[in-house]
Amino acid sequence: MRLPRVEDMLMTGKRHPFYIEYDVGFDDSGRLQGINLELAGNCGCSPDLSNSIVDRAMFHADNAYYLGDATVNGHRCKTNTASNTAYRGFGGPQGMVAIEEVMDAIARHLALDPLAVRKANYYGKTDRNVTHYYQTVEHNMLEEMTAELEASSQYAERREAVRRYNAQSPILKKGLALTPVKFGISFTASFLNQAGALIHIYTDGSIHLNHGGTEMGQGLNTKVAQVVAEVFQVDIDRVQITATNTDKVPNTSPTAASSGADLNGKAAQNAAETIKQRLVEFAARKYDVSEADVQFHNGHVRVREQILTFEALIQQAYFAQVSLSSTGFYKTPKIFYDRSQSRGRPFYYYAFGAACCEVLVDTLTGEYKMLRTDILHDVGASLNPAIDIGQVEGGFIQGMGWLTMEELVWNNKGKLMTNGPASYKIPAVADMPLDLRVKLVENRKNPEDTVFHSKAVGEPPFMLGIASWCAIKDAVASLGDYRHQPQIDAPATPERVLWGCEQMRRLQAVVPVETETELASL
Repeated sequence: MRLPRVEDMLMTGKRHPFYIEYDVGFDDSGRLQGINLELAGNCGCSPDLSNSIVDRAMFHADNAYYLGDATVNGHRCKTNTASNTAYRGFGGPQGMVAIEEVMDAIARHLALDPLAVRKANYYGKTDRNVTHYYQTVEHNMLEEMTAELEASSQYAERREAVRRYNAQSPILKKGLALTPVKFGISFTASFLNQAGALIHIYTDGSIHLNHGGTEMGQGLNTKVAQVVAEVFQVDIDRVQITATNTDKVPNTSPTAASSGADLNGKAAQNAAETIKQRLVEFAARKYDVSEADVQFHNGHVRVREQILTFEALIQQAYFAQVSLSSTGFYKTPKIFYDRSQSRGRPFYYYAFGAACCEVLVDTLTGEYKMLRTDILHDVGASLNPAIDIGQVEGGFIQGMGWLTMEELVWNNKGKLMTNGPASYKIPAVADMPLDLRVKLVENRKNPEDTVFHSKAVGEPPFMLGIASWCAIKDAVASLGDYRHQPQIDAPATPERVLWGCEQMRRLQAVVPVETETELASL
């Protein structure tokens, strides 16, 4: 069955819209002293995955910041729309957007650079490093990553250039924002953090691999095949992957939560290491050497001074009745969470990132153009840099689209009115930043025992798009001399941006800000 586009968009669940309220206390440097966050997720007409999605929004309500004394409440709201469901980020982006709005609002109130407020609130490495759900933030790279991106993007110089430009340009205004990402990796439903794999090696040296992940264009099969090829030290062309099927690997977890390569790569590595150990033990017995003398390298096996091709050793092992098939299994360690206490370690590790965006806004129409984006993202020891950079680029553009143009409008009866490409806009090539620079953090292995010390890359880059939303608001804030935070809800469509511009103009016209006391009263 293939649905018409309109019916598909009417029926299919969307990302949960959130309504968020907050009360926040902070000192003169902008450092948080306490916060109360109320996160209300629009679940639609049925629960679907809303419990876990609102949970993840609550877990990520801190993003990269130490909240101090914090209360975070999540609400699941039943409405008369189609049931909402999982989407890239799984609630994390909605939680992060809230705290980034808070950072900007504090900066406007104190007349500080928003980046200075953000850095003042970063989690520390030895103190101020425990989340509101009592997990310690270990191996935090954000300070050094922010410093590196500040330098490479020339943030300070461009901030001054933007201010000069805005002072001389009454209509067109530029905005600049640098925002961080700290994203927890693991399923919040802990039982899903498991995966299996199946490997057969045939007598010609070819390798059959099946794992529990779903390839959907994200490069998962390539990465898992690379893992197996690396274990046996053979060319990836030897590895043939068959489509995921529960008659080969049962009880598969969803390919979600950025865990596809982490879980299935580890399971495949486990299966490959089992077969490899059998081959090592066989060769050591056959050639009367120690196991340390058997080494796999470049499609060959070295047994002390003798060198065999990989397929020659496989044939010998077959004739010696050595099993050349194995299942593999992996479950994520260290994870636990006590819901009754609202504390634990729901995430195995964190992936970090930062994006710096510059935009140009026409304050008479609300239209804007993405001028330049610099991104620095942490993927640990990358399994495949080309795939990872593609994921970072795509994730940023997808996040940018969600926060700037992908507006969903329902009528009073709960019917979706933006039900086709004429009214629901996604990013196209013309919406890309004119200058997009993406870099992966180099020479930094994941300290946790992930597959070859890599990090997940599926969902974390999505939140890099928050920088584009903050940059738009920065441009609009220039109309009020950066002393007021414009009310521009996401998505920041040109209409909403125009309303934000009008709000700034009214504030400037009605309330001339002359003293800090008057500013505080706003």
